Amino acid sequence: MSDVSNGPGWWQASDGKWYPPEQQPNYEAAAPPPSPTPSPSPTRPSSGQFKFEMNRWTQAERITAIASLVLLISLFLPWFTYKFTLVSYSWSGLSGHGYLWIVLILCLAILVDLVAKVSYTTMPFKLPLPEEQLLLIATGINAVLVVLAFLLKPGGYGFSGVGWSWGSFVGLVAAIVAAFPTAAPAIKARRM
Repeated sequence: MSDVSNGPGWWQASDGKWYPPEQQPNYEAAAPPPSPTPSPSPTRPSSGQFKFEMNRWTQAERITAIASLVLLISLFLPWFTYKFTLVSYSWSGLSGHGYLWIVLILCLAILVDLVAKVSYTTMPFKLPLPEEQLLLIATGINAVLVVLAFLLKPGGYGFSGVGWSWGSFVGLVAAIVAAFPTAAPAIKARRM
């Protein structure tokens, strides 16, 4: 109660005094303001929630992921052919060189790491080294093994008719492209 109005909503009674809004007859309290709803994190979902968002990859990670996927697929394509008159036989990289199973496992590990990186706030597993070093090592090993598999044709020593098939070219290009985005910055940093 006051002799003067103290702000909006104050009302003057028949006694000439000013009263606050909540003392007015037939007063209905205003609804409380809505509580702000927490907005989803624009960066990454919580660690327990999987939400794949490819747009969070850097350009280098996107190139490495796509090239590693192409390399993984190429391992099942025909890498080598043998032609003898009318007979032709082809076999995949995995059946031609058993050590390319290492490349398959590394490709899967690279893809799992890159997908987990953009799908969780915190990684669901702990890496033994920084991610950039692990990607450099994994893609480097893949590139070396694929180049060896490309150059060392199975049974090609004095065995005429064994040649490369299109899968080996796809695999070779994919292995080099997958390694380049991680190797180029490392080489550049070493030169400085």
